[in-house]
Amino acid sequence: MKGKFSASNPETLTREIAALAGASRADLTSRWRVLYDTEPPRRISRELLRRAIAYRLQELALGGLKPATRRLLAKVAADALARRPIALSPAPILVPGTVLLRNWHGTEHQVIVRELGVEFQGRQYKSLSQVAGRVTGSKWSGPLFFGLKQRAGVAND
Repeated sequence: MKGKFSASNPETLTREIAALAGASRADLTSRWRVLYDTEPPRRISRELLRRAIAYRLQELALGGLKPATRRLLAKVAADALARRPIALSPAPILVPGTVLLRNWHGTEHQVIVRELGVEFQGRQYKSLSQVAGRVTGSKWSGPLFFGLKQRAGVAND
C-alpha cells in the first residue's frame, strides 16, 4: 500500500495529521507499516512516530524533498559516517537593494534585488533564473549564474 495516500485537498491532509495526535501507539504503528511498507524502529518514541507519519502523509500528498536537498543530506550523512568535518556554506541572504554583477561574453550585467523579485534593465523579474535566461538565451540557474552557489561537485577552498 506504499504511496496509496493522496489528499484531495489541504483540509483533508490537515484533518489526517490532526487525527494522529489522538491515535494510539498501535494505530500509529499500523499506519507506519502502511505508509513506509516496513516495521517502525523498535525504540522509536510515540512522538517521533507521529511526526514521521505526518511527514510521510505530506510527502505523499504534496511531494518530497528536492533532488538538491536529497544530495545535500546524502553528503552530510556520508561525511558524518566517515567522521569528516561537515562544512555547509549557508545560502547568501539577498536584501532589497543588493546589486549583483555578472560579466557575460564581455558585457557586464547588473541586477538589483527588490522586495518582490529583481530588476534588470529597468524591468521587474520574479527570479534570478529569469534574468539568467534572458542574458544567455538558455535555461540557467539564476543563483549559479550570478555566483551565489557553486555547481554540484565543485569544492569550496
